[in-house]
Amino acid sequence: MDLHFVTYFVAVVDHGGVTKAARALYISQPSLSQAIRTLERRLGATLFDRTGRGLVLTDAGRDFDLAARRILADVDRARAKVAAVRDLEFGRVDIATYSAFSIDPIVELVRRFRTDFPKVVVRVIDTFGPSGVETALRYGSAEVGVTDLSVGYEGLVAAPIVTQELVLATHSSMSDRLEQPLTDPVPRVLLRTLPLVIDLGDQSSWVRGLLCAGSENVVVDCAHEVTTWELVRRGIGATILPRKVAQQQISDMQIFSFDPPLARCVAVVHRRGEQSPAAAAFIATAVDMAAATQSTGKG
Repeated sequence: MDLHFVTYFVAVVDHGGVTKAARALYISQPSLSQAIRTLERRLGATLFDRTGRGLVLTDAGRDFDLAARRILADVDRARAKVAAVRDLEFGRVDIATYSAFSIDPIVELVRRFRTDFPKVVVRVIDTFGPSGVETALRYGSAEVGVTDLSVGYEGLVAAPIVTQELVLATHSSMSDRLEQPLTDPVPRVLLRTLPLVIDLGDQSSWVRGLLCAGSENVVVDCAHEVTTWELVRRGIGATILPRKVAQQQISDMQIFSFDPPLARCVAVVHRRGEQSPAAAAFIATAVDMAAATQSTGKG
């Protein structure tokens, strides 16, 4: 049933006749009369008694009047919800990422977004490395991904948001077990001789380049950052993480730069085409954060 027929019917009832209703609806009286007859024909029921002066609802008309007003109310509520999402007064955005970025840049990115759009819920989905982010985007379980740009994402749109300097974190007890103490900066090739606690699910190019053949130097494959840090504190092995995270979260450990320096570019990734208002706003927030980071020179 066409919605405008329902609107016309309610208008006739509210205005007490076709003439006033037509005037309020800005349509001709014959057109409105024809629309009401078409509605009755489609419903297979007479809605108005036309034997006297004016129009009087029949029993079927009174029943339909209740249903029609419910229909219009439901439509109004649906339109209000759509408008609220469009104006970012309501809604949710699903972000796919993995443990490497659970603190930097996700925390700051979500903070900025929530400051500007406090009525939109952010759902952060944990995936298994970069491939998990790509799968979440392609299958629609998330609209936006935050991931390492060194991995290719064919057919997706990627925009860099921050470049992280990566450092080596160890506990002094592990350094004591080495033949030669570590000095700053640490040659990258030396990592292949060190016991590492890292996430092998992160198949970024920089990870593969630091491991020996067969990854024998990885003593613990761990996808949880907090657990990784605790293992390093207990001298199980060394780990690699952004300098910003190391300075904020694990200041009680030894931190070493790399020679040559090691960095990774973090990007926001999404499917091509139109995004939901919430996802589009989140992407814009990421781009704005990247611009602000570049202008201040902070990584």
